[in-house]
Amino acid sequence: MGSAVETLCGQAYGAKRYDMLGIYLQRATIVLVIVGLPMTVLYTFSFPILLMLGEPKSVSYTASLYIAGLLPQIFAYAVNFTAQKFLQAQSVVIPSAYISGAALLLQILLTWFAVNVIGMGLMGIACVLTVSWWVMVAAQTLYITCNEKFKHTWTGLSSKSFQGLWSFFKLSVGSAVMICLETWYSQILVLLAGLLKDPALSLDCLSICMAVSALSFMVSVGFNAAASIRTSNELGAGNPKSALFSTWTVTIVSFMISVGEALILMASRDYISYIFTSDADVAEAVSDLCPYLAITVILNGIQPVLSGILHINLTGFNLTKPSQINIGFVFVAGVAVGCGWQTFVAYVNVGCYYVVGIPIGCVLGFTFNLQAKVRY
Repeated sequence: MGSAVETLCGQAYGAKRYDMLGIYLQRATIVLVIVGLPMTVLYTFSFPILLMLGEPKSVSYTASLYIAGLLPQIFAYAVNFTAQKFLQAQSVVIPSAYISGAALLLQILLTWFAVNVIGMGLMGIACVLTVSWWVMVAAQTLYITCNEKFKHTWTGLSSKSFQGLWSFFKLSVGSAVMICLETWYSQILVLLAGLLKDPALSLDCLSICMAVSALSFMVSVGFNAAASIRTSNELGAGNPKSALFSTWTVTIVSFMISVGEALILMASRDYISYIFTSDADVAEAVSDLCPYLAITVILNGIQPVLSGILHINLTGFNLTKPSQINIGFVFVAGVAVGCGWQTFVAYVNVGCYYVVGIPIGCVLGFTFNLQAKVRY
């Protein structure tokens, strides 16, 4: 839901309505914290939910303990994500990178201490993860409130932030659906993999492939953020031609990097698994999946930026009605976020993932016996 902050803050900054950035930041934080409350209920009852999904009792219990340790992280994520988008809308990126890097080093140290010294196990890992997120929240908050650079965009707490909460919520829901449908799609495929002939091997190799894919995907997500912020800035300033140019530039660069990542993956297909496991059978299974994984990496280099057929009018546009924008096809999720068209992309995700992807995966996996290859 936080990507709505990109839309509103980005366009406000481009239109030089600097005072609204702080209002949008507060409004987004309020909405996301409220939405986080029912999520705590879901986390609390994770054990019976996992049992209902057919997971073994021992696995469900262990997972529920880990989830319980992540409860405070829900609200930390709500604050930190909106703060990052507030900064990105102003092209301030490096400080967030430093803060995240410092939090990562702290997390590694605390994880070692919690697991190896105190012996807290999985619960310790969850608690450390939560602490790391709150450290980032504190650092981001201090940076924004104490830095003179943001004196025009952060003017302090305001009662205006409580106005228009419902409008912000409606815009945010499209973002939530767009991202959740994509995430749930991957998790559904993991659940289906647990029903294959050799579930242990399938889940092991899939977890490794998903970890590798996630690493490459983070690069594309960075380009997605750059595209959405740049697009919203230019549209807010009334420069749709610059928005279109930015779109194609980020798409080409992201694609070239993803191709390079895919080539490296194929060159190391027989060895990359040993970063995660020492099991030769798992390594062989991952090597067999690498060609499909390489294709996924390339597509992931484009998909975060290119998702949804959008129109950009080079002479005039309405930022909330894509039907009124009528020149040329541009495939951009980043642009969708920048324009505030998250709901449109959500419809695209429903069709691609759930109408096409999962049914085909079930047929290929269970009828044609392709096993874990259906993930790709």
